[in-house]
Amino acid sequence: MRILFVADGRSPTALNWLRYWVEKGHIVHLVSTYPCEPPNGLASLQVIPVAFSNFAGGQVGNTDEARHRSGLAGSLRGILRMLRYYLGPLSLLFYRKRYSQFVAEIQPELVHALRIPFEGMLATNTPVGIPLVISTWGNDLTLHARGSFLMANLTRSVLHRADGLITDTHRDVRLGAEWGFAGTKSTLVAPGSGGIRVNEILAISAAEKLPEELPAEPIIVNPRGQRPGSLRQDIFFQAIPLVLEKIPKAIFVCPSLVGDSDAEHWVNRLGIRNNTKLWPRLSQAQLWSLFQKSQIFVSPSVHDGTPNSLLETMACGCFPVVGNIDSMREWVQTGVNGFLVEAADVHSIANAIVQAINQPALRKEAAKFNATLIAERAAYAPNMARVEIFYKSLLPKT
Repeated sequence: MRILFVADGRSPTALNWLRYWVEKGHIVHLVSTYPCEPPNGLASLQVIPVAFSNFAGGQVGNTDEARHRSGLAGSLRGILRMLRYYLGPLSLLFYRKRYSQFVAEIQPELVHALRIPFEGMLATNTPVGIPLVISTWGNDLTLHARGSFLMANLTRSVLHRADGLITDTHRDVRLGAEWGFAGTKSTLVAPGSGGIRVNEILAISAAEKLPEELPAEPIIVNPRGQRPGSLRQDIFFQAIPLVLEKIPKAIFVCPSLVGDSDAEHWVNRLGIRNNTKLWPRLSQAQLWSLFQKSQIFVSPSVHDGTPNSLLETMACGCFPVVGNIDSMREWVQTGVNGFLVEAADVHSIANAIVQAINQPALRKEAAKFNATLIAERAAYAPNMARVEIFYKSLLPKT
């Protein structure tokens, strides 16, 4: 099969998708919306930097200087996001021809855009007759689609054009229909990355070198970084002193937040420096090693899909404490395999962390439950096999 992916070519999620099809021997092309090194095994790579991505850092693959803004620059995150919502859609006008020429040149049998903004928006220029698959994950429909009139209009256009929809939550199947995806078309629910490679994660030694030594426990990990509009990291930091009042030895580890002005502000203001580790961005192996050392995973989500980090930490036996939103309720049952909390409530987060620390038997049972859950619903090979069947169902009948 000749497949064209439209994705951020730096993203671990995109690389996970590409790897499967390359290893299966398919002819795989990539349009990357961010400048990137060519992933292994590609037939071709075309960089089309929509929404000014050649100037922006994004969440993946940035240098520490670009990622960890300080002072005034840090306070401008929200403004920059809004500018992207209003000006980003307009940038698509400049790249339609380049995309169409590339598609005409490689003649794919199927195109798959790995999210709606702005990859799916670019991929709507795929000629009718070539099946177009759209993935939604994270905040495509709960946050970004509502970012501006243009974002809403283009989201509807994407879902109207799509022949197939792959979502990382059942919630997005419902929302996709509300945004214009016809109920008669094909849908599939699968993890955003296609699934996780449990054996590879567990094969990573817990002795993998980390930025600094950590005590045995309790270790609470929050690896989500700064995601304005999606996570209440400010509430998470304010919950830490409440936890330390009852569990003085608790250690909170936050990869990707070293030098971040907001995180540094809260750590200094709250006097929690000794118990809070703001670390640089870690490699995938380091993250998995950290997850194996940690007892509790915290994600104070107010908008979210199914984060890879949630599935990976569950596979490693971490006890999840996550925002009480639709997508998290698809994976977590309070008191069974984690805790759902009100992400805007300091006491809700703090109490859940303390309860989880003080109930090792619950954590042990939750780890068993989650290992089975991940094997049944999130394992990479079975999910990608389902995707392959899904792709073939969309190809023109010969």
